[in-house]
Amino acid sequence: MTDMLAPKTILVAGAGPAGLIASLAMAKAGFDVSLIGPEAGASDARTTALMVPALDYLVELGIDTSFEGKSASLRTMRIIDATKRLLRSPTVPFHASEIDRNTFGANIPNAVLAQTLSDAVANQPRITRHLTTIKNWVPSADRITAALDDGLRLEGALAIAADGRGSPARDAAGIRTIGHPYPQSALVLSFSHTRPHNDTSNEFHTETGPFTQVPLPGDKSSLVWVVSPAEAETLNALDDAELSRRIEARMQSMLGSVNVLPGRQIYPLSARMPLSFAQSRIALVGEAAHVFPPIGAQGLNLGIRDVQTIAGLVEENLSDPGADNVLRSYSRRRTPDIFARNSAVNLLNRSLLSGLLPAQMARSAGLSLMEKLPPVRSFFMREGMAPGSGFRGLWEKVGRQDA
Repeated sequence: MTDMLAPKTILVAGAGPAGLIASLAMAKAGFDVSLIGPEAGASDARTTALMVPALDYLVELGIDTSFEGKSASLRTMRIIDATKRLLRSPTVPFHASEIDRNTFGANIPNAVLAQTLSDAVANQPRITRHLTTIKNWVPSADRITAALDDGLRLEGALAIAADGRGSPARDAAGIRTIGHPYPQSALVLSFSHTRPHNDTSNEFHTETGPFTQVPLPGDKSSLVWVVSPAEAETLNALDDAELSRRIEARMQSMLGSVNVLPGRQIYPLSARMPLSFAQSRIALVGEAAHVFPPIGAQGLNLGIRDVQTIAGLVEENLSDPGADNVLRSYSRRRTPDIFARNSAVNLLNRSLLSGLLPAQMARSAGLSLMEKLPPVRSFFMREGMAPGSGFRGLWEKVGRQDA
């Protein structure tokens, strides 16, 4: 087929949430966008917790974040030590009202999120969708070329790699990664319950990893249950009645009787991070840029900050958004945030898996500080919402006291 020569076009690889958001951001910046990848998310039974800063950015991109009433607010988040080890941590509640917010964010079914974003993309005339995959990438000094499986070749000044943890675009850019698999898998499902969740998420820490319940609309919740791969398969093979009983027991019946809903999935856990976040006219976002266990609702929130950063740099460099200096700036700006979140999540996960007393002492001491000292708790709540906001909150408090 005839080549499509459009050096001022930005290519986006991957049509998951990160790719859809990146496409909308690049179009808002004034570029024509080629979004490449098959439809994604329709069969995904998982949910995504988006914090307020991420939701605010979606609003800037023209997204209706009411999600037609299919999302649930997150007003309280609790960490509960459910281990049977010698040192156990106190239960630590985090209330959005402590940092002067009505809510931390919202929990959205991935299928709903994907459809909402897809509808917004369909209504953006600058975005052209290509429902196929990329055969190979050809980076050069002044452009990036994608050869599609349908025979078409697309060219652009920059490619946004939102093509997942195995990212072919990342490989084409020559970006190496470091990481490892974990001896854990996540069983993901939703369930109904007889007591209200009161917009509260509960993260139970166990010896195999977190067991995290997150509210959905009505008396329903989503669940991410991290266990060994063998146990995940065993749990998944149980009938609904027995699995419901085990979930209720693990939650100490705090939500009453439990009834598992259709749609279970198992995901192996791993950690992976690239040595650079951009190179050869390719910028990494989402899971192409960072993979870690599902702790602390970081995942897509981090990916949205990736998009915000590259979008800001593109708007400052309209003449050549894929230039080396732009990519170096992107990599430099994203490194502290991604490294800090990746390190914190992996450290906490390892502390759960470790039977060593020093690891248990460190985790218990950290959670005890947050439980006993409201300023420490507030700092971590703000910092969990957006990097740097914890420090800004401290300065603002000091300023009010001095006034």
